[in-house]
Amino acid sequence: MEISQNVLTSHLDAHKKARLLEKIILSIADTSTKQDRTKTQIQDLSAATISLEALAVDTFSMFEFQMQHYFKRGPFARKLKTLLLEADQPDLANRFHQFYLAINVLKHGKGASYRELLQTKNLYFVINRTTGSPLKKDLSPTLIEISIPGFFENMIITMTDAYHFLTKR
Repeated sequence: MEISQNVLTSHLDAHKKARLLEKIILSIADTSTKQDRTKTQIQDLSAATISLEALAVDTFSMFEFQMQHYFKRGPFARKLKTLLLEADQPDLANRFHQFYLAINVLKHGKGASYRELLQTKNLYFVINRTTGSPLKKDLSPTLIEISIPGFFENMIITMTDAYHFLTKR
């Protein structure tokens, strides 16, 4: 029960933090255009976006760690996807897999997860299709548009649905 409560409590705490970061990002984006932003606004926007990315990675990773005991060994996300598909839960399997890939992209950048997302139809979030060399870090878009409201909330909903699936079986 304690782990169960910790999972749900950590989801709520992370969601609250994410909403605060999203508000900061939106307030800067709504009050200025990219060309008109001051150096401070650019730094604040970058810091809030990086913090939101780190929070998403930490939250998803903690969920995997807390729920790993449902599987003997092996990669949690793949085992969960297989189990969900076997239980005739393809929507949840797809959502969870997409967020798993998105978190991998946030952690590792372009790679197999990014390429798989590029090939995926009906994504639950926005990805940036980059070409050529990236611009300076503070001006370049992230590969996953995590600052758009809804990414974090949908990730939390997906993890909570997966949590309920695992705890009820």
